[in-house]
Amino acid sequence: MINDAKELKYVSGTIYSYSFLCDRKVWLSYHNLSMEQESELVEIGKFIDETTYKNERHNFLIDNTVNIDFLKKNIVHEIKKSNKQKQMAINQIKYYLFILKNHGFEDIKGELNIPKSKYTEEVILTEEDMENIKSNLERIDKILKSKNIPEPINEKSCFKCAYYELCYI
Repeated sequence: MINDAKELKYVSGTIYSYSFLCDRKVWLSYHNLSMEQESELVEIGKFIDETTYKNERHNFLIDNTVNIDFLKKNIVHEIKKSNKQKQMAINQIKYYLFILKNHGFEDIKGELNIPKSKYTEEVILTEEDMENIKSNLERIDKILKSKNIPEPINEKSCFKCAYYELCYI
């Protein structure tokens, strides 16, 4: 049973968010089979992250694994290019809040920012969220330790995925 994030310092926020979409993507990313450096969509996302909220200090690295877009006045900000996978982003922010809580931070919350649509949404970490995160970390741990690559999910989202070629070609 996982009690806190310190037990799984190798689960990045990206891997955590991927776990809500595709186990195969989790496994491939963790095993350094990344295709994202060639993805135009990923480049657009990085550009948005780098060019918005310019007055804020970006990229807070925790445990050499978790990279928070920016932190201001006890609010963890996550910047996304669109709201297409909004719930994944919210789960990622909750994971960051979980990590910070395990490092002793109290009275901290999150915010999802989508600059293109000027959208913001406050994110709070509840006790139920913490239990769900622990459970999800256990599931991720099993995926990462497996010698077998999970099967492709064959979903509509696969066509725009940076890992498409590794799964289907």
